[in-house]
Amino acid sequence: MTKITKEMTIMDVLKMDQGLAEIFMKHGLHCLGCPGATMESIEDAGKVHGIDSDKLVAELNEYMESK
Repeated sequence: MTKITKEMTIMDVLKMDQGLAEIFMKHGLHCLGCPGATMESIEDAGKVHGIDSDKLVAELNEYMESK
């Protein structure tokens, strides 16, 4: 299993499993289809939106490990 990191783009992570979208939205990242999602890393998006990217990445990885 590929571990999700802060350096990955949101779109790359969503391609791994569409169920991850719910976690992004729970953390306030609602524009999953916008151009920024294809270019912005999770860390960059966290900075722009005031989100703790470490917490988000941990939750994304927990989801993937539970599958």
